[in-house]
Amino acid sequence: MKRIMLKLSGEALAGDKKTGFDEPTVREVALQVKQLVDGGTQVGIVIGGGNFWRGRTSENIDRTKADQIGMLATIMNCIYVSEIFRSVGMGTEILTPFECGSFTKLFSKDRANKYFERGNVVFFAGGTGHPYFSTDTGVMLRAIEVEAEVILLAKAIDGVYDSDPKLNPNAKKYDEVSIDEVIANNLQVVDMTASILARDNKMPMWVFGLNEENSIVNTINGKFNGTKVTV
Repeated sequence: MKRIMLKLSGEALAGDKKTGFDEPTVREVALQVKQLVDGGTQVGIVIGGGNFWRGRTSENIDRTKADQIGMLATIMNCIYVSEIFRSVGMGTEILTPFECGSFTKLFSKDRANKYFERGNVVFFAGGTGHPYFSTDTGVMLRAIEVEAEVILLAKAIDGVYDSDPKLNPNAKKYDEVSIDEVIANNLQVVDMTASILARDNKMPMWVFGLNEENSIVNTINGKFNGTKVTV
């Protein structure tokens, strides 16, 4: 594949601690992405903020302000992860939909394409820049804009199930499911806004467990153990 978008769960990057970062986990992700980049694949990355902030669970903070804190959490994540990527020999750039001084650069499709062509990994931080939109919508929007071939959803869970496997030991895992089924059955692969964008713009998603050994490289190389969401 020439260009992919990788969505990393903040919780998955935190490892067993569930908060902050587990550096061995992040370094393992970096080494896998380096294999893809060295093989000629252009990689964009979006990271959730759940290892730092879940603002929607608070009843005491205005929703707009809570979402703004969440956007800043994703920027912190991207700065940290991009530095680990640099430590293993990759070039990185961080783009945001709003100005962050010298921390990041302002997003545009042309700027992202320029960095991709240079062989840099491009981090898309700060979500859409607006409240009431999740990083699911952010990754979908950026993937469509930069014309990625697929979104890889690296999660703490190993695929898409018909119900929550933590609550239902008999939950059925899908090997493949259409985006129409995801929407109709509210399977929550990504939020509904992102699901509609995926359907309307024919953006496939591959869902897999980040913490499985060599999961990112295996997914790209066809040794896939997760769920393909087709369009």
